[in-house]
Parts: sequence; C-alpha cells; structure tokens
Amino acid sequence: MEQIKTSFDFEKPIAELAQQIEKVKQVADKTKVDMSATLTELEQKLETTQQSLYNNLTGWQKVQMSRHAERPQTLDYISMICDDFIEMHGDRTVKDDKAIIGGFATINGETVMIIGHQKGKNTKERQYRNFGMANPEGYRKALRLMRLAEKFNKPVISFIDTMGAYPGLEAEERGQGEAIARNLLEMSVLKVPIVCFVVGEGASGGALGIGIGDKVYMLEHTWYSVISPESCSSILWRSWDYKERAAECLKLTSDDMFKNKLIDGIIKEPLGGAHQNPELMAQTVKEQIIKDLKELKKQNTEKMIATRIDKFCAMGVVNEG
Repeated sequence: MEQIKTSFDFEKPIAELAQQIEKVKQVADKTKVDMSATLTELEQKLETTQQSLYNNLTGWQKVQMSRHAERPQTLDYISMICDDFIEMHGDRTVKDDKAIIGGFATINGETVMIIGHQKGKNTKERQYRNFGMANPEGYRKALRLMRLAEKFNKPVISFIDTMGAYPGLEAEERGQGEAIARNLLEMSVLKVPIVCFVVGEGASGGALGIGIGDKVYMLEHTWYSVISPESCSSILWRSWDYKERAAECLKLTSDDMFKNKLIDGIIKEPLGGAHQNPELMAQTVKEQIIKDLKELKKQNTEKMIATRIDKFCAMGVVNEG
C-alpha cells in the first residue's frame, strides 16, 4: 500500500496510523511472528481514515492543500502533459514577467497555446517568479500570446495558480487594473477555444486575468475567490485569527463554486491531493483537455463566443421572488 506524505496538523490521524503500521512491520521482522491480521486491520483503518478525512475537508483545509510546497505547478503540468513546449517571452512594451509563462506546445499531436502562473518551488525560484504574482506586463504578455494563438487558430489552455496580481506601486503605475480588464474583454471574444484550470490558488483579479474560458475547471482541493481568507479576516475582524471562519463564509471551495454555477466542473485529485501523485493528476487533466478540445472544435465560432459570453453574464444574477 502506497504511504501518503503528511504535512498538515489535520493529517495527524493518518500519520499516527502510518507510524503504527511501520512499528508492527518492524516487530514482525524482528520476532518472525505472523502479524498479518493486525496489519490488515490497521491498513483498512488507515484507508477508511484517509477517505473520511480528504472527502470532508473544510474550506481552510482546502486552502492549505492548495498551497502545498510540492503541489504540481504550470511547468510541471507542461512537462508531464505536453510532447514539446516552446516558451515565448515579453509583452513587447515593458519586459518579460516571470510570474506568467506561456508558449506553443503539442498535446496528443495537437498544437495549443499554454499560459499559466508559475510560483516557484524554493525561495530563490519564488523570488525570481515573484511568488506567481503577475505585473501588468505579465497579463499583456498573456494577451499577446492569446492573440497569436487566435491568428494561427490554435486553442488556448490556461493554468491558474496565484495569490493575486502584484499589488506594488509600479504595477499600479503601469496600469494593473486596465491590463486585467483588457484581458477579460479580449478573452470573452477570442475566436479560439479556451480551457482553464485552477490548479492551486485562484485569488481575485490575478486569477481572472487568464481565467475566462469556454470551460473552467477547478481541481478538487483548490480555491477560487475575490480575496484570500487571511485578507478577508484582516479587513472584517482586524486580525488574521479568523481566517478559518472567513474561508467558510467566502464559499471558495470547488464544491461551493460548482454549486453556484461559477465553474464547469471539478477535476478529482489523487487521494491526499495532487502532490501525492503528480503523474496521475497530469494524466487526468490531459484527458479532460483532449475531450473538451474535441467537443469545442465542432462548434461554430460565433456560437462558441456567444455561449462563453452568456455563461459569464449569467453569473451573479439574482431573481427576487
């Protein structure tokens, strides 16, 4: 049985059971006593605990899962899903934003444009990538690549994983709000299929800037919201101590988002999260991409754009009875 790597406090029951199983195995090896019955019982208990725990995570626990250091990021998905990838740089105005990567790739023999946030895996890489927080030039680079995909009639795939757009003074001076708004407008009417995946954190306009698509999916243990639970807590309660409560109030989990018809589907993760089995996670995402592109390519372009616009216009509409 494959052992699950545990990292969080709420995973303690799993860690304790795994420890017990290891001890029983060691005793059995030393004493040569048959302890298979005890092992089977403990392994069954471990499996039940895992299923029960991961199927009933709270909003805050899902936020923690989405931030796991070993969780696959855009470059990991590209290396596992694509046959090849040619990265393209710069917005042709300011500079190349390292927080957003993009370029042409081949998936299952079909050329696509892939765009996504990249946070980085260690301190040096995170600083280089600005923790996945894009500046206006990042969104303008993304738009340039989407227009290029449209020119050559290639579908766009986006991977969303950001704490938000960079809130620095220079970003605002260069028009952060305008860059994101422009992307929302242009993506709404892009003449090629767009499939979006929230693979980690989906925070605010930073996520929306590359998040308008014909199909928008969230991985099971991710979140998508107008604000992070910590920021929400500090605004409403003047303290970060209420982040768990804020996470529940924000209704930011994939289940909540699907119930509210804000996304098109939830992609099931391997037991324990995407970081437990990145290859299986990537394979699931790849199958979904192939399936969706096959369906979307059959649609008439004008109809596809109209459906995309209608889908987003219907969000947040309240009928008072």
